[in-house]
Amino acid sequence: MAGQVTDRPARASAPEYQGALGSLSVNASLPEVLARGVRELQAAEEAGDLREAARCGLAVAEACRRLGRIEEADRAWKASYRAARSAGHEGAMAWALWSGGTLARQRGALRLAYRLLGLAAEAGERGGDIVVRGYSLAGLAETGRIQGDYEAVGRLHEQLLAEARRRGEARHTVWALEGIAQMHRNTGSYDKALALFEEAAETASRAEDRRGWAWALRGIADVVSVRDGDVERALSLLSRAEEACREIRLASALAYNHKMRGNVLYRAGRHEQARELYAQALAEFRDMEEPRGAALSRLGLVKAEARLGREAARTAAELAELRTTLNRIGLRHARDMVDKAAAELGVGPLPDPEGTGAGTDGPVLPAVGTDALRKADVEGLR
Repeated sequence: MAGQVTDRPARASAPEYQGALGSLSVNASLPEVLARGVRELQAAEEAGDLREAARCGLAVAEACRRLGRIEEADRAWKASYRAARSAGHEGAMAWALWSGGTLARQRGALRLAYRLLGLAAEAGERGGDIVVRGYSLAGLAETGRIQGDYEAVGRLHEQLLAEARRRGEARHTVWALEGIAQMHRNTGSYDKALALFEEAAETASRAEDRRGWAWALRGIADVVSVRDGDVERALSLLSRAEEACREIRLASALAYNHKMRGNVLYRAGRHEQARELYAQALAEFRDMEEPRGAALSRLGLVKAEARLGREAARTAAELAELRTTLNRIGLRHARDMVDKAAAELGVGPLPDPEGTGAGTDGPVLPAVGTDALRKADVEGLR
């Protein structure tokens, strides 16, 4: 599925850091990015430079989002968009919309994510900014992937991977490899998933992309845990990834790391330790208002507590509530995981008053998502 890594991949860049912040590395500490962004934003506003204010505001928005400071991120991307619109700069407007769409996905507002990312792709095309257009198309693909509609977004992931390779964009190459690997992992093709996660880790390491490397290690740990039962290797990989997350202060990635550590321990039958990690991850996701991560952590917590003797009726009730939550967010794959957990724990079938069970027919993606993906044209990146 994936081609060969080039001998000398380009060093990963962070195109969301622009203007006065353009020299920042993709591995820059997020508190550092935020502090500089706020200073430069204030200077741009005092100078009346709207375009520069939009650029600096984008960095502020992204730093806040990745640090889990959700309300600040929401204010920052909207202010960046207003500045870009006042300056009449389509490219800067597109970047602000991309940031807003990414934040919406993180918050579980998937319909809004599709709308904003679709608008970002269109603005990027009008403004001749193929980088933000590519990032926006990737955002659309990722939104569809986390909803579990691999048929709708699989080809787009492949197209974006091919385009990232052609352009020598290491960061997007790593993102696409990881997305495709995750789909293989979720459909049981563990060997393919592992090969792709390992390629992503190698590519990220050689391109000095600590963020992408940490996510890839998490994927490798997941596969070697579920496929091989290699607990110690999985935990070692997660420890290395956690170190990178702490260096850059990646709050969301760190919380997902903790949840995955819980998964590894749960599979190994170490349920008390797993319960502690799931509870920690749940608190972290709730602090940053990330409902998808919170729901997945809560699922792990319910399973661990059931294994530790929690009564079946309470387990079934909480799983049913959790399935309804996931269905409302629009996460089909995660919703089906709840039904599998109920069967595993012997408490199924679950009560389903809203008709949200795994057998429910109907489209996975909302209409706005289907429309946005239909318009996704990778050829426009050339």
